[in-house]
Amino acid sequence: MNEKTIKALVDAGAIKRVCIIAEGARFHVEVDTKTGSITASTLSGGVKTWVTLDAAAKWLRSIGIGKAFIDVDRWQSGQRSMRL
Repeated sequence: MNEKTIKALVDAGAIKRVCIIAEGARFHVEVDTKTGSITASTLSGGVKTWVTLDAAAKWLRSIGIGKAFIDVDRWQSGQRSMRL
């Protein structure tokens, strides 16, 4: 789901929980709604990722989300990421 759609869900009050998830050396965002979990995506359909935690948090703030959980279970801070 792209940024515009997630922002519309925020404005409608349909977001139950937001989680920033670390995977290797990158972070992505999952949004929980009444109907299920949604991963933030780019306009081209790929998973939207960030290299730093603060960049992901700033993006959440820019779309109106002020609270998020952080899952760093699979975070490898020194791992180099692969370009897919």
